[in-house]
Amino acid sequence: MTQFAFSFDDSRCSGCFACVVACQDQNDHMNGDTAFRQVVMLAPGMESAAVFSCFSISCFHCGDAPCLTVCPTGAIRKKADLGSVEIDPERCIGCHSCLHVCPFGAPQFTPDGKMTKCDLCSTRLAHGLKPACVSVCTTNALEIKPLADISRQKAQHASNLFMKARLGKD
Repeated sequence: MTQFAFSFDDSRCSGCFACVVACQDQNDHMNGDTAFRQVVMLAPGMESAAVFSCFSISCFHCGDAPCLTVCPTGAIRKKADLGSVEIDPERCIGCHSCLHVCPFGAPQFTPDGKMTKCDLCSTRLAHGLKPACVSVCTTNALEIKPLADISRQKAQHASNLFMKARLGKD
């Protein structure tokens, strides 16, 4: 099984919200009540209001998903083919345990109390397409990759930053 996950580079994100709109459209959530993907803007301080960072957040389909571990009914599972973390609404009792442990606030709840969330656009992936949010990201800030590749890429980036800091270069 290849575990796929989202990779996000905040230095590339322009905060255009196209990923949010594409996700809402893909999942028929155009009323604005539910959005599996959110864009959060953070300003580091009051000294420069023009400087801000954007973060596109959704379910990251964690390799060791805490929501899966705490679900008392086994309604949350990993799909064998993609490693995506998915929900069986028939087994969900709406206890919100998953929401309490998710570091990204990914679980959403339908009016009938059942949990729903991003499924990595598994139907699109099965047909050779990228998830809707990734396909519209014009700056390539949002990607989908095998988790092992993301881990290697992030480790290399951290190593490069460390070496620059040691050498006193920006």
